[in-house]
Amino acid sequence: MKIIDGRRISKDIFQNYKKIIEKNRLKIEMSVILVGNNKVSLSYISQKKRACNTVGISFSLYKFPETIKEVDLIREVSLISKNSSGLIVQLPLPKKINTQKVLDSIPQKKDIDLLSTLSLGKFYSGDFLILPPVVSAISQIIKKEKLKIKGVYVVIIGSGKLVGKPLMIWLASQGATISVLNKKTKNISEFTKRADIIISGAGKVNLIKGDMIKRGAILIDAGSSIEKGSIKGDVHIESVKKRAGLVSLVPGGIGPITTACLIKNLVEQSSVEDRDQSNR
Repeated sequence: MKIIDGRRISKDIFQNYKKIIEKNRLKIEMSVILVGNNKVSLSYISQKKRACNTVGISFSLYKFPETIKEVDLIREVSLISKNSSGLIVQLPLPKKINTQKVLDSIPQKKDIDLLSTLSLGKFYSGDFLILPPVVSAISQIIKKEKLKIKGVYVVIIGSGKLVGKPLMIWLASQGATISVLNKKTKNISEFTKRADIIISGAGKVNLIKGDMIKRGAILIDAGSSIEKGSIKGDVHIESVKKRAGLVSLVPGGIGPITTACLIKNLVEQSSVEDRDQSNR
């Protein structure tokens, strides 16, 4: 079983975009909005901050109490976005707030997570110039490992808007044969045992076990859960290691690459914006 080195891949992406920033003397700032004080969210934000520091991007965190009203948060998003190259609203938001309304208030050119209705609509229509970070991360693995996608049977576990839905669209465009499984899918082993590639974003610890995969299967673990204070993935590593051909671990797999791809989106969006302003 070969392990996908997410940290190595992310390091290569960081080095590439650091050179682009330095060569073009780009002044870029990432802004992150956090509502409340969720420890997991703070951990993810810390990763984003370190990534920005690595490549020479300014980083600003804006914290608001859980009591903030939806209308006030939307106003803050609008104000903060004016002085930012790229803006992220850290999820989840409090249940009383309409998350999609808040995400839709991010200007499309600064929506580096691609979570607004406009950004997703552009992506779903086939514009793949900028990819959602998780999709981009998986595309980096495919490129790095020289994986065949056209005509390959891929099983996606989880149909959420962060992993399952965008992956389904992109993989279909690459010629893959796809099955998307969700919580109501019965006997998921019937699908996974036939899969050449399994991509899991269910967020259920040890969901994928060795007796559920065929020999040589590629397992990309895009799920994460907190168990006893530690981050765990969907793949039960001990039981798959004698059967799988290639596996991404959690942590250290998709996570670092996704953060690097967020930086990739930010730099590329900023470069386009910079060129547009120069041509005016």
